Amino acid sequence: MTEKMGSLRNFFLYKCLFALTFWNHVSLSVENELFTSVSNYFPEDGSDKKVKSPPLLYTNNHQSKANFDWVVIQNTTESLSLSEITNDNVKKLIALLSNFSKGSRLQNLTLTNMSVDWDSLIKVFQTVWHSSVEYCTVNNVKQLSHIEGYYFDYSGTSMKALTVKKVLITDLYFVQDDLYKIFADMNIAALTIAESEMIHMLCPSSDSPFRYLNFSKNDLTDLLFKKCDKLIKLETLILQKNKFESLSKVSFMTSRMKSLKYLDMSNNLLSHDAPDVQCQWSESLTELDLSSNQLTESVFECLPVNVKKLDLQTNQITSVPRGMAELKSLKELNLASNRLADLPGCGGFTSLEFLNIEMNLILTPSADFFQSCPKVRELQAGQNPFKCSCELQDFIRLVRQSGGKLFGWPSAYVCEYPEDLRGTQLKDFHLTELACNTTLLLVTALLLTLVLVAVVAFLCIYLDVPWYVRMTWQWTQTKRRAWHHQPEEQERVLQFHAFISYSERDSLWVKNELIPNLEKGEGCVQLCQHERNFVPGKSIVENIINCIEKSYKSIFVLSPNFVQSEWCHYELYFAHHKLFSENSNSLILILLEPIPPYIIPARYHKLKALMAKRTYLEWPKERSKHALFWANLRAAISINLPTSVEATEEQSD
Repeated sequence: MTEKMGSLRNFFLYKCLFALTFWNHVSLSVENELFTSVSNYFPEDGSDKKVKSPPLLYTNNHQSKANFDWVVIQNTTESLSLSEITNDNVKKLIALLSNFSKGSRLQNLTLTNMSVDWDSLIKVFQTVWHSSVEYCTVNNVKQLSHIEGYYFDYSGTSMKALTVKKVLITDLYFVQDDLYKIFADMNIAALTIAESEMIHMLCPSSDSPFRYLNFSKNDLTDLLFKKCDKLIKLETLILQKNKFESLSKVSFMTSRMKSLKYLDMSNNLLSHDAPDVQCQWSESLTELDLSSNQLTESVFECLPVNVKKLDLQTNQITSVPRGMAELKSLKELNLASNRLADLPGCGGFTSLEFLNIEMNLILTPSADFFQSCPKVRELQAGQNPFKCSCELQDFIRLVRQSGGKLFGWPSAYVCEYPEDLRGTQLKDFHLTELACNTTLLLVTALLLTLVLVAVVAFLCIYLDVPWYVRMTWQWTQTKRRAWHHQPEEQERVLQFHAFISYSERDSLWVKNELIPNLEKGEGCVQLCQHERNFVPGKSIVENIINCIEKSYKSIFVLSPNFVQSEWCHYELYFAHHKLFSENSNSLILILLEPIPPYIIPARYHKLKALMAKRTYLEWPKERSKHALFWANLRAAISINLPTSVEATEEQSD
């Protein structure tokens, strides 16, 4: 069994090798026969001898030049591509093409760089029409002249599609219909005439089999196919890069195309500035390309109701009107490169699945987009100038919950404003809840304000701030009145050695001990006492200030009674103010009785500070130490007052 299988395998290999060798031999023979046969078809002696059987082309040569002055770009059994066709060799081309009857295998024909007149071009088309060619492409036709009417036989053709590009007509005077009628009445499924500066095309004279028409990159206007009802089978119409201006006229052009599904009107001059004009589109139209025009938001008033895919990229649309007619079948919408400031809602697009809104002017997209558009599966919103602020936080949070519906996330979504965040990806942008929640922020600020007010109020009460403010105000008013009533040039003159501040409960000690020991005897001291030196009619505060300012020193008799006296506090405050304002050493503290710290009120913090930092005299209980006490006190207040003042005081006594 194994030997039989091996024998069969070897036999099969030998058969394959033999077939390949035989086919190569036949191919070379056919190639030589081709060019020999065509040479015989046009003999040099001008005889009418013809070959009995036209040969089939089969060669893989590229850019080979035969004896017919054209260039063979491609040459196979099913495809032929020739270049450099002129009036000199076009007859040979026609003769060659006439050999490819319907029984041949040639299906694709491409002719490039043709410089022929109108009659020769039509004869080439006529020959192709009755050949086996199904797809014919003609590129770069020049010197097209002598255009005139021609009877074209469309019957019995195998042609399915004709493509003509870059046609240059040199004939300036001809009947336009003679040119357009040939193409308009062609009985093929697909026709392309592009990049040819064509300004018009006739409506077919009868029901046309056209399913595909491509007239891109021409000069066609709104007059094309006006009231044309012969394109009943047309499914695809491409009119990009022409000169159409009115969207409503385009809609009426399609209204009689009962089978139209795809329309490309991109890169025209379309606008729709007449909202009172009703548009009438083909009911079968499901895909419409209106990109790169001059359309505004009014375009939504002139759209086919059954459209499923709509391209409005690169226009001047600033918003999507909410009251627009519903496009219930719309599934794909492209609004990229417009002037939209926010994501459109889906009120008029209930079936929308794909939305492209890239490269607009969106700063903060609406966070409720996915809620209003529940069927959207993909949103392209990148390359917008996003403003990274609190308003954007909700959108970012929604994107993270959308499950990958945002196309290009996160690389295409970066902050544009503010400048310090420019270039930051939205996924890396974060703000605290407190910074973005206005209610929470206000409540927090209110609570902090209340706490601050409570703390300040507590400190004011604890430190007796209102009392100090009141005293400062009274001192300021007293100084102001004194400045107005006294000449500015009059200098203040000291009249007393010391002002005595004490509590009424300690007045017996002051009158029986302090005053007699200082004012009598050798080196008497002039003391200012409120009972004898306050000026009647003036306020107590003003008298206190005047006495302190006219005295060289201020003696404070400290005791538990002193810290309980309000007026003693006033006197201490003003004396302390003089101490700092004049930078003088004018305070003398006499501790008559020990003062427990716990009985000193909080507002007496200055007294606490003075007793902690300054030396004070303590009244001794032992009588033997009194002499030393008085000597130290006299030494502390010893000063020579002005003579004139002393004389005046003596005369008054």
